[in-house]
Amino acid sequence: MRLFRSDELLGIARETMEFVLEASEESHPNEYMGFLRADDARKLDLDRDGQVITDVLVIPGTESNPTSASVRTHMKPNDMRAVGSVHSHPNGVLRPSDADLATFGQGRVHIIAGAPYGWGDWKAFDNEGTQTTLDVLDVAVPDEHFFDFTQEDIDREIGEDRRDDGGFLSWFR
Repeated sequence: MRLFRSDELLGIARETMEFVLEASEESHPNEYMGFLRADDARKLDLDRDGQVITDVLVIPGTESNPTSASVRTHMKPNDMRAVGSVHSHPNGVLRPSDADLATFGQGRVHIIAGAPYGWGDWKAFDNEGTQTTLDVLDVAVPDEHFFDFTQEDIDREIGEDRRDDGGFLSWFR
């Protein structure tokens, strides 16, 4: 059993990169912004130590326009899986601005996707703004189960509520 996972970032899942490009295109002409999250490579059936970016976290209340995106930082969770950020440049420029660099301090990798948001229209940068390599990996991204219940579970609970619905006084039984 391992106590600590490797911090080496192996790459980004193809499905996650596709999501980034599609979300950036859908947000156009406004910027898109999110935070990158990674999973242990072994969880993804890779026989290597390290992490793979598998998820993009979008913070509620993120505001964007054609030249910037701002996040309500108090809404960002303290997330052990966080490894960086992603945002788009609708003008197609694939290099960080001074404002971008000011936000790159948190995380190890930052992706900028530019219009027209094709496979060659993105670059990765380290937290100092230096371009870096980020491999796109063909791995199966695990489904997140935010709601781990079935329709049968819902029907059963509704049935139990109906049988127990004795009104206000039922609380005193």
